[in-house]
Amino acid sequence: MTDSDLARQVRDVSRLTGEFVLRSGRTATEYFDKYQFEADPVLLDQLAEQMAVLIPEGTEVLAGLEMGGIAVVTAVARHAKLPTAFVRKQAKQYGTARLSEGAEVAGRRVLVIEDVVTSGGQVVISTEELRKLGAHVDHALCVIDRQEGGSEALAEAGITLRALLTRAALEAAV
Repeated sequence: MTDSDLARQVRDVSRLTGEFVLRSGRTATEYFDKYQFEADPVLLDQLAEQMAVLIPEGTEVLAGLEMGGIAVVTAVARHAKLPTAFVRKQAKQYGTARLSEGAEVAGRRVLVIEDVVTSGGQVVISTEELRKLGAHVDHALCVIDRQEGGSEALAEAGITLRALLTRAALEAAV
């Protein structure tokens, strides 16, 4: 499958038009309903297989962000054969009371995985929290970069964003 074929499939199953309020608070006329490609096991596996190739050398743990990044990181880990951590937006107040569940992140090179990046805000917040736990984080990987400032915001926080697909690629796919 070519990159263009994959981009077309993602666009066809997940692109919605209308008026949408994004997590950043901004309003958009186009929205990628990530749960549509995450809920399709065949498409998610194809995405994960191609994302695994983009993992920086030396990565020891893949960290998926709640909620959409969890499905993606689980699928990518299957191809990469790397342990996985599941990162909450806030540490739970009961049980283990942990922010990060699964693989240990302290002292390890961690790659943050997200589904869609717009402003990069949640990746920056979660990376700061992972760093407080002792993780070494300098890269993030996403399925779609909406190309709305997320990459630049991440760079300011010392994080290089790698994206499997961009908004431009999705729009260009025929």
